Amino acid sequence: MRWLKVILAGIVEIIWVTCIKNADSVLSWSITLLIIALSFALVISACKTLPVGTAYAIFVGIGTVGTVIIDMVFYGDPFSFTKLFLLALLLIGILGLKLSTDNEESEGTS
Repeated sequence: MRWLKVILAGIVEIIWVTCIKNADSVLSWSITLLIIALSFALVISACKTLPVGTAYAIFVGIGTVGTVIIDMVFYGDPFSFTKLFLLALLLIGILGLKLSTDNEESEGTS
């Protein structure tokens, strides 16, 4: 459940970043601010029981990868294999950080 909050916060981050791009009225800005608050509330809640650095890296990584993909698919941002490679590298780094953090926590409790 703790990591699910981080993943959900990352997905919500993608939504609010996309909302910022499209906000053009008081109502749309208000909704965007509420979504930002939800995203940070989720990640703050998760960080109370998870390693902060790892949780935050995963949160930001999900937001970064998702936002770049949304920009390429829906907003015409140019696709390049370099971008794809760097996104994959980012995901590998985040996954490695997550896996090494879990191992360190397990080793600390034995």
